[in-house]
Amino acid sequence: MRTVPKPQAAKPSERSNIVRAHKDDAATPANGSRAPTASRLRKEQTILKEAENQFAQFGLEGASLEGIANAVGMSRHNLLYYFPSKEVLYRRVLDDVVFSWLAGMEDVWREQSDPVKALRIYIRGKLRSSFDRPNAAKVFAKEVIAGAPRYADVIAARVKPVLDQEVQAFERWAKQGLVTQLNFTHLMFVIWTVTQAYAEHQAQFAILLGKPALDESDFDAAEEVIVRLVLSGLGQKVD
Repeated sequence: MRTVPKPQAAKPSERSNIVRAHKDDAATPANGSRAPTASRLRKEQTILKEAENQFAQFGLEGASLEGIANAVGMSRHNLLYYFPSKEVLYRRVLDDVVFSWLAGMEDVWREQSDPVKALRIYIRGKLRSSFDRPNAAKVFAKEVIAGAPRYADVIAARVKPVLDQEVQAFERWAKQGLVTQLNFTHLMFVIWTVTQAYAEHQAQFAILLGKPALDESDFDAAEEVIVRLVLSGLGQKVD
C-alpha cells in the first residue's frame, strides 16, 4: 500500500507571508464580519484562471498546487490561504465554469416567444463560451467523463432545473404549433455536445482546416450550420 505523505507545515517565513496576506486581503465592515477586499478578489481570480488552465491540461490528479502557485508567483502555502485544498480549488473552478454558462441563459427561455430567436441566441452563446474559454469546457468535460464523482450534486441541483426550463419552453412552442414535437431533453443534449466540441476539439479542427487555431469565422460558420440543423429537425423553414 502506498504511504500518503503528511502535509508539510509551513516554514516560519511562509507563515509570516500568510499572516501578512491575511491582513492585506481582509476588511472588517461595521457589522464585524470580514468581507473580501478588491485585492483578495483579484488574487482569487488570478489563481482560478491558472487553475482552470492546469486542470484542463493535466486533470485534477495531474495538476498540483505547487505548479499553480508557481505560475501565479506565490508559494503553495500562500495559495492555501485563498483555497484550503486542491479539492476546494477544483470545485471552485467548476462552479465558475458552470455558473458562467448558466448566467443569462435562463432568461433566453423565459423571455423569448420565438423559438428561432431563442435557439440562435442560445447556440451563439454556447459557441462563444467555447471560443472564449475552451479550457473551461475541458475541465468540465474531464469531470463528466470520469462520472462526475466530485460534482454530480451541483449538476443535479443547478443544471437540471435549467434543463427542465429549456424543455418546458420547447413543449410550450410545440403546443403552439411553432416546432415539431421531439424528445426535447435529448435535443438539448445534442446542442450541448456539438457546441462543446468546438472547445474540446479545437486543436483537431484547426489541424484539419490547415490553420494554427480556429478563429471567429469558424465559429460563425459553426453557428450557422448548427442552427440550420436544429431548426430543420424542428420543422422550421430555413432561409
